[in-house]
Amino acid sequence: MSTTLNIALIQSNLYWEDPAKNRKMFEEKIDTIPDYVDLIVLPEMFTTGFTMDPQSIDAFEGNKTVEWMQSVAKSKNKALIGSIVFQENGNFFNRLFFVSPEGVLEVYDKKHTFTLAGEDKVYKAGNKKLIFEYKGFEICPMICYDLRFPVWSRNTEDYDVLIYVANWPKKRINAWDTLLKARAIENMAYCIGVNRIGTDGVDFEYNGHSAVYDVLGEPLAYSEEEEILYATLDKEHILTTRKKLRFLEDRDSFNLIG
Repeated sequence: MSTTLNIALIQSNLYWEDPAKNRKMFEEKIDTIPDYVDLIVLPEMFTTGFTMDPQSIDAFEGNKTVEWMQSVAKSKNKALIGSIVFQENGNFFNRLFFVSPEGVLEVYDKKHTFTLAGEDKVYKAGNKKLIFEYKGFEICPMICYDLRFPVWSRNTEDYDVLIYVANWPKKRINAWDTLLKARAIENMAYCIGVNRIGTDGVDFEYNGHSAVYDVLGEPLAYSEEEEILYATLDKEHILTTRKKLRFLEDRDSFNLIG
């Protein structure tokens, strides 16, 4: 079992509603990532930007992107994770995919659709939390607005890593910075947040602030530029800190209903 997990966070501008251009752009960036990296994290809706017009995206693009992720993961021997617009059974989803080099596929549909932008009227919300294992680490992925709801991410399962992929605008970036750090501290888990930069097709501006925090909320990576960030997660750091401080043993017990 691995004791470390090497991650790369791709903080990038996005081509508005153009999956083919975004796939090409991200593939070029991925080509520059060193061999030692185990997991590549992409932003929310990384092939389109945060569009509320999914009907304008070809229905086949979702499957094309999943196939692209599988191909890249296999050829680069690295796992990929990120969310995309996905159409299924007549519904649209803001769906996150994790793809391992061996072809393992994990799926999470965004639980908290962003009502301020009308996402709840366009995309069907998920209702199932996802936790999966990769290289000895238990990982819980979530999407953007989920960050504002601590009960949904509460670490009742003893996961090791919490990942948020996002299109979080500049005007509310203070909340992003504050809540990412809080989620790491309260859950005693590594917390990773990957945001985009640039301006989208409806003139919202994004300034990154992608970051990695350890289980005590100490920053391991942070950027406001278009770049790839790197960090190494250490399983021993998790185990030692939890054993020493034992905060998770005092957590409240509860069940989610509905």
